Amino acid sequence: MTNKWPHLDYLGWRETCSALHLYLQIAGKYRLAHTPWLNHSWNATFYITPLGLTSSPIPDGPGIEILFDLREHMVVGTSGKGRKASFALGPSTVAAFHANFVRLISDLGGTPTFNDNPNEVPNPIPFTEDHRDRPYDREAVQRFHHVSMAVDRVFNRFRTSFIGKSSPVHLFWGSFDLAVTRFSGRRAPLHPGGIPSLPNDVAQEAYDREVSSAGFWPGGGGIDYPAFYAYAYPTPNGFRGASVRPEAAFWHEGLSEFILPYEAVQSAVDADEALIAFLVSTYEAAADLGGWDRYLLECVQGRPRQVRPPDAAQSGPVSHPTEEKVEREDGASKGRYRLLVDGVEAEMTYSRAGKGLIIIDHTEVPAVLRGRKIGERLVRQAIEDARRERIAIVPLCPFAKAQIDRHPEWQDVLRRS
Repeated sequence: MTNKWPHLDYLGWRETCSALHLYLQIAGKYRLAHTPWLNHSWNATFYITPLGLTSSPIPDGPGIEILFDLREHMVVGTSGKGRKASFALGPSTVAAFHANFVRLISDLGGTPTFNDNPNEVPNPIPFTEDHRDRPYDREAVQRFHHVSMAVDRVFNRFRTSFIGKSSPVHLFWGSFDLAVTRFSGRRAPLHPGGIPSLPNDVAQEAYDREVSSAGFWPGGGGIDYPAFYAYAYPTPNGFRGASVRPEAAFWHEGLSEFILPYEAVQSAVDADEALIAFLVSTYEAAADLGGWDRYLLECVQGRPRQVRPPDAAQSGPVSHPTEEKVEREDGASKGRYRLLVDGVEAEMTYSRAGKGLIIIDHTEVPAVLRGRKIGERLVRQAIEDARRERIAIVPLCPFAKAQIDRHPEWQDVLRRS
């Protein structure tokens, strides 16, 4: 797909963006107050629609749905009894928006009770006390919606190639980001918390499983431009130094995650493919370095009108996809381990540093073989050979280091300082 995405200048609509963020927090807190908790705060998020952003049905009174219509610039509420109420989006104050929203919920037969304090914003002011005039740039809001529709489309396409637990593509009104998250299926260490204006128990519940997450910010929160991000929790060893695509992507030390400026996607020959490259490469880095069982968790990318080929367990003996033998090519100063699977070669290279030490410097597993524990087999073979030859290993390669870190039983071959 070579469609052109619209230009989005955060600095040009920063004040409108801030206002829209706070307005969504008001509606989001209403939803949060009336829905049962769902893992990782999924009960509170909003979703992209062709008109704007929807809450989906909220179980309050007759059932209420809130739509931010970003084309007609209205907040529209619909009840399960067919009643509708609305008010216009435009220049206003947060306090005035709050009053209009409370009135809308009451008119629909709901109960407009919810927390009055913003989350995840600097210097939060209670909604009912925020009387500062806020602008509303209609054209910028429409561009933001256009961008969000494009991001939602690509995120959902990316989501189809993962058969493990995955979040919906949804907008978190706290941090004002559109996100999609994949899960390894394993528990994670307790999150330290400390996110501004976010209760620690909420952060700790959100990250109590290992994740690889990606998302889109319209701007703010440490960067003054719209950007895509990707991170892993817990962050595996070597992740920040991983090679990711496209070339414009980089590791942001302050945010501790990968960043891809929106402009790099918007100006690409194929914006969709540029974003897919970022999503796939950052996920693969997190999954490979984190030791995820990619062979079990991944599947072919979804296609319209094509059922995913099943890969259910077969009865009787089944050949394992990695039964091929790891081969070693050992030279005087350098060497490598190689594994040929289905005609495709994976390798791990090393250098000798004297008679009793090898340095593993690189592991390369082609994309078609990833998720099949090929890299792990290469490292395992090096460990076995080191024990037999009574030599030590220095895992300079981030992937090899991450594998050895995850296997305490392999660490007897590490060079001791």
